[in-house]
This record gives sequence, C-alpha cells and structure tokens, in this order.
Amino acid sequence: MDSESGIPILDFRKSSGVTLEEGSEGWKEMSKKVREAFENHGAFLLRCDEIPNELREEMFTGMKSLFELPEETKLKFSSTRAYRGYTAKSHVIPHCQSFGIDDALKSDTSQNFTNLMWPEGNLTFSETLSSLTSKTRELSRLILKMVVEGFGLPEEYIAEVEELNSHNDSRMTRYQLPEENKDSEIALVPHTDKGTLALICHNEVQGLQVLPNSGNWVNVNIPPNGFIVIVGDMLKAWSNGRLQAPTHRVVTRGDKERLAFILFAVPKQETLIKVPSELVDEDHPLRYKPFKYEEFVDFHYTTRTEKGVLEQVAGV
Repeated sequence: MDSESGIPILDFRKSSGVTLEEGSEGWKEMSKKVREAFENHGAFLLRCDEIPNELREEMFTGMKSLFELPEETKLKFSSTRAYRGYTAKSHVIPHCQSFGIDDALKSDTSQNFTNLMWPEGNLTFSETLSSLTSKTRELSRLILKMVVEGFGLPEEYIAEVEELNSHNDSRMTRYQLPEENKDSEIALVPHTDKGTLALICHNEVQGLQVLPNSGNWVNVNIPPNGFIVIVGDMLKAWSNGRLQAPTHRVVTRGDKERLAFILFAVPKQETLIKVPSELVDEDHPLRYKPFKYEEFVDFHYTTRTEKGVLEQVAGV
C-alpha cells in the first residue's frame, strides 16, 4: 500500500509467486483484490512482469527526443478528435505538451507517426511505441476480465467489457517545470478520465495526486518500474457506480522533468454503455441509463464540464 494515498499495490509478478491463470485460485483472489481496490479507491498500483524495464526506458529515451523536436514539426501531428494529435497549453493541460495517438499498437500507425516526426526514420521509436502500447492494452484486457470475475458475473460479460476496451489512445506527455518564481505548478487540471481504464507509467518523477473523500489532495507514489491503473467514467457507469472514477491531477515540483506514457482503454464511439442487470438490486438501484460513448464525449468536449458529466448525460 502507498503510505500517502492508501492506494493498494497489487503484484502480478510470477517472480513473486503469483499465478494468474484464468479460473485458478490465484486468479480469483487477485480479481477480488482488483474489485476492492476499484471500489474503495478507483485505482491500484501495479507491479508486473509483462512489460520489461528495458522497454520502458527505451520509451522515455525516445519521448525525450520527441519533445525536443522543433515546435513546427510537432504541430504537423494534428487530429479532429478530442485530445488526439499534438496538444500544448490547452485548458486541460496548461503546463504540458502531449501526443495522443489512436491504435498505436498497429505497426503502420506507429510507423506513420514516427515518419511524420522523423522523415529520416526512427525504427527504434516506432517499434517501442507499438510494443509498449500492445503490452499495456493486453494488461487492460486482463484487468477488465478480473473485474468481471471479481463481481462474480457470468462469462458472457467478458465480451461486454471487451467492447469497453475496443479502442485505445496512447498518450505521451511532458510536464513542464514550474516557473522560476514558483515552488509548484498544476500541470494537469483536476479531472476524471473519460474512458474505461488508464494505465500510467512515468520516468520515476512523481507528481500525480488524487482527491479522496476527505477532500484533501494526496500524493500518489508510483513504485519504481510500476504502473498506476485508474478507473474511468465508462467503467464507473458500466458498474452502476460501484467502481469509483477518482478525481486526479498532476503537480510539478523541483527541477526534474516528468514524462508519462498513458494507455487509455476506451470504447468505440458507437458503443452502448449499459449496466449489467446483476449489478442492480435494492442496495444498488440503477444509477445510469444506457447511453452511447460518443454522446458522453461530445457533451464533455463541447461544454468543457468536469463535474457530474455522467449524471448529466445518463443519470436516472
């Protein structure tokens, strides 16, 4: 458990004696821990074998070179979709730069992005981006299956959570250092994630904070070579509000630049988000009516509303 935030640390590593074969006792026990972490905190810290440390290091080395490219080069990567393409100094990320790439696990997608940034080629970066995206997406699939197991739902719901994870947005972000006259800077404003799950790793420079029910911001210390897994609004809605989507932000301090790689697992635009009937009972009355993901995203993006978006779009 992280001593400051109280968020549990779950260890998926085989080197720690963990076996996660589906249906095994170890799988069932870990699924229960995942559910409890998501119910109580909306997040857990993760140690796992699936992503080698060397791959992470290659990613952050490549990201450092990427963000050092001329601004006119970075601006070539544009998108009409919300929070995709290259973004700098927006209302959401006022003190950072970010690249959002759809489906970067596909080799041609990562290759096309890389060729746009480095016309002379950068095969190492292209392969690293594709590989890290693919491996983190597999982790998100595993975790969503654990949610189904943790709730004791029929296997048919695995296909449903797969729909919540049918698309992905790889985000690479550089958080700018505070100005010389400031001790700290809010680089990413308070928000909940609008997708299903977020898996975040960073270059060992902390800065993530969550807002628990106490109402006081607390630091989250991601373990070395670890991740944090955060519930998004779509998983909260699908679970009938049983799983939290925590409000969080990033605060930069000191003189070490923070880099973060984030895999957002998201549904396709047309996906219908619907609460399983098994998650509705006397103690948990229905909170959200069925809605399409695109309705939610469009409302959020056009209104720039952060609080109560789910309730406004789909509240019963």
